[in-house]
Amino acid sequence: MRIINCDILVVGGGGAALRAAIAAKEYNKGLKVMIVTKGKLGKSGVTATACSDRMAFHATLDHTEPGGADSWRYHADDIYRIGGKVSDYNLAEVLAKNARDAFEYLDRLGVPFVKKNGLADQFVTDGSEYARACYTGPYTAVHIEEALMKRFNEMDIDVLDFCMVAHLIKHEGQVVGALALDTRAKDPGEAIIGISTGAIILATGGGGMIYRHNVFPAGMTGDGYALSYEVGAELVNMEFIQIGIASVKTKFNCSGSMMRAVPRIINDAGEEFLKKYFPDGTSCEEIYNTLFKKGASWPVSYEHKTHIIDIALYKEMKAGHKVYLDYSKNPEGFRFDMLSEENRARYRREQTRDIGERKRNESPLYRLMEINEPSIKWFSDRGIDLTKGELIEVAACAQHFQGGVKINENARTTVPGLWAVGETAGGQHGANRPGGNALLDCQVFGKIAGEDAAKRYGNENRQFESIKKIIHAEAEKFVNKLYSACDGEICAKIMRNMIQEIVESNAGVVRTGKGLQDALQKLKDLELKKQFIDEHGPAYFIENQNMMKVAKMVVSAALMRDESRGPHLRFYRYDDDTPIARKDPEWEKYIVIYKNGEDMILEKRQPCVPD
Repeated sequence: MRIINCDILVVGGGGAALRAAIAAKEYNKGLKVMIVTKGKLGKSGVTATACSDRMAFHATLDHTEPGGADSWRYHADDIYRIGGKVSDYNLAEVLAKNARDAFEYLDRLGVPFVKKNGLADQFVTDGSEYARACYTGPYTAVHIEEALMKRFNEMDIDVLDFCMVAHLIKHEGQVVGALALDTRAKDPGEAIIGISTGAIILATGGGGMIYRHNVFPAGMTGDGYALSYEVGAELVNMEFIQIGIASVKTKFNCSGSMMRAVPRIINDAGEEFLKKYFPDGTSCEEIYNTLFKKGASWPVSYEHKTHIIDIALYKEMKAGHKVYLDYSKNPEGFRFDMLSEENRARYRREQTRDIGERKRNESPLYRLMEINEPSIKWFSDRGIDLTKGELIEVAACAQHFQGGVKINENARTTVPGLWAVGETAGGQHGANRPGGNALLDCQVFGKIAGEDAAKRYGNENRQFESIKKIIHAEAEKFVNKLYSACDGEICAKIMRNMIQEIVESNAGVVRTGKGLQDALQKLKDLELKKQFIDEHGPAYFIENQNMMKVAKMVVSAALMRDESRGPHLRFYRYDDDTPIARKDPEWEKYIVIYKNGEDMILEKRQPCVPD
């Protein structure tokens, strides 16, 4: 087994990982910084692959409304208050205060943000009161990744592609190293790599693969959550997972104009089913105005009436139906003048062309041509021709983990030597999150973690030889466990499918006490079965172990929170269409998860609140 020495190890390959590595190297060029990523750096992970109607980077700039030197305070307030008062206000302040610097850094790197009169154009997203969302278009995240990669390639930073960090090593109370696996190797003994390091920054993204339907790229199995949990770090807000309507084939988030074009939403029997999920007597006018507003509240949220649409779609799926967006003809009885004056004004603000009142009233396709014609080509390039009446199959897809490994203002976890950033980190987001704050989060805390780790490492005096012995001993035990998993009761592929089915069926859009209890028991029973390594190899096997831990965290926290808040919708019974009410101030708390012996402990705590 080879052992690599580095000063700072960054685990992940997305925007947060790149920003952390760059910041550490910019702070101290003499440090040996290394990135380890499961895929190909710059081509894998969420930031490099994400796409939606108009992807946002949320930032308070000098010209951002409402204006003034303290306008960042409104941003911090949105994060905390609209987030449901279940996040740490001090972290909200860090995000808001540092947003301008983060934007300007990316702007200098050449991210092609849309500008008007030399200033970044901004719009209002879900979870915010004011227009703060900067953008380049559907590929905002991709453009950020590309700009960071360009800067990264100018620097002397080592990279291990196709390598999964599978185990963290603690010594005398702090993290001192890691064991990694070559994701392409089948033999555990040949796959193992030891890494000795003074600091580890986890930027592994979320755990979207615990859901069968998700918009995450392959490999997002919650590794950072599981790794941190095993070495004693605290996690927070794991029940809050953004779920929204997305294309099954392309993983395109169907938000914004995709909903404001007011398409038909039908099942595989051709039925327009929304009406049966709204209260009896609800007019078509109200239903279609709600559908229009869904464009600005894409993730399911208790605080937005549009969650009725998410519930309807989810229940149709659970009933065995496929669900589609149909842009070829209007929903039954729809006329454009049914939309409220406010919604029609918003539509007009988004128009890039005028095809006339007759066509605007004729079909959702013509309306989409008026407000987002590039999306039609985007789908056509990927095999879905809306101009020929082809349908977009959609599902309620997991999109973002609001919680994660609990951090402080320096992105430090509760374990010395360990930082967490981006979607791996928790406490900075509430139950709801302003659209675009995820990309901002990666850049703000990525920089903070990189610089903080670099400062800390400068004061460390590590004994490499003694740490190597510890790594060798840990590696021997780890490899032996993998070799013992060459046979068993259930193969890794089936294990993964079963985890996904349990979580999606019981911890998706509709959550009940009974369903969550059943899910937790099923996960525990499944965990007792001996999984064995199949043709997918040892890294896939370890991913499943991580997914099991994350699934238990999500289900356990969702079971404990007996109210609705943000994307967490609790129901007394599955047949109910109205969620249990939000309980304030009783549940203006977050749930902290940590390991004690072999037990998973959950504690209800008070977040950091405004002064």
